[in-house]
Amino acid sequence: MSELNFKVDEQKCIHCGLCVQDCITSVLEYNANGTPEVKREKNCIGCQHCLSVCPVGAISIYDKNPEESQKVFNQNPDMVLNLIQSRRSIRKYKQENVSKETLQKLKDMLKWVPTGCNYHRLHFAFIEDIEIMNKFRNHVNEKVLNALTKTPVKAVSDKFGAFTQSFINGEDVIFRGAPHMVIVSNSIKAPCLPEDPIIALSYLELYAHSLGLGTCWCGLGQMCMQLFPELEKYIELPEGYRSEYVMLFGNKDINYPRTTQPENCIITEVQNKDFEEISVLNKAKHLFKNFIR
Repeated sequence: MSELNFKVDEQKCIHCGLCVQDCITSVLEYNANGTPEVKREKNCIGCQHCLSVCPVGAISIYDKNPEESQKVFNQNPDMVLNLIQSRRSIRKYKQENVSKETLQKLKDMLKWVPTGCNYHRLHFAFIEDIEIMNKFRNHVNEKVLNALTKTPVKAVSDKFGAFTQSFINGEDVIFRGAPHMVIVSNSIKAPCLPEDPIIALSYLELYAHSLGLGTCWCGLGQMCMQLFPELEKYIELPEGYRSEYVMLFGNKDINYPRTTQPENCIITEVQNKDFEEISVLNKAKHLFKNFIR
């Protein structure tokens, strides 16, 4: 039997052709009866667009029952925009665990985050217990403080030197008192290795905000993941994976009743004009800027 196990319910199929038209790798074609069938199985990337686009739910693939898919509802664009506008980086958290139910909702959502070429191989390491988080926090802070004061390490001082006095004072510079964090990693073979984790955390952050949680992108935490190899061992990072980013989260101990008023981005409306010839020097600068720097 085909691994795809692509099936069409002939009683439901209305022969609209949407599945064939929307197949981005041209796996599907019409047979003599005008019914879609698999022609190039090896091209399938598992996006399930065929299952999703069928207006009558006549298609099954990978043993997925279309009746078990969620219905798509029209979203309120103003509410979605307000969710984006009201997102804040939270650095004050209640010292308590997020409920297991809320944590499960966060984890269940992650299966829907988009990845380049539909390469769903992301790894998420959740620290779900505040006691484990404190153990992780204390280990990292001690390592950084030691590398800044007792046994100076240039790589650490270059990244954390400006916070030396804060570390000496016992401030939680890196983890901001957060009770939880998630480390997202990707396979080194992934076609979009650094991009996929950032996209995933962007989705997680907005969903977490909708659940009443606070989040904070933790670049310093990610630096520690790169500097101290025992951390990847501690989170049981799979072989062939690289940690890409860290996000702190928890029940927030602060609320923002209004949005900020940021300045506008730089936005250009591209005009209809001829392309210009680029000099060899500018071509070299372009390559350096985009591929070498």
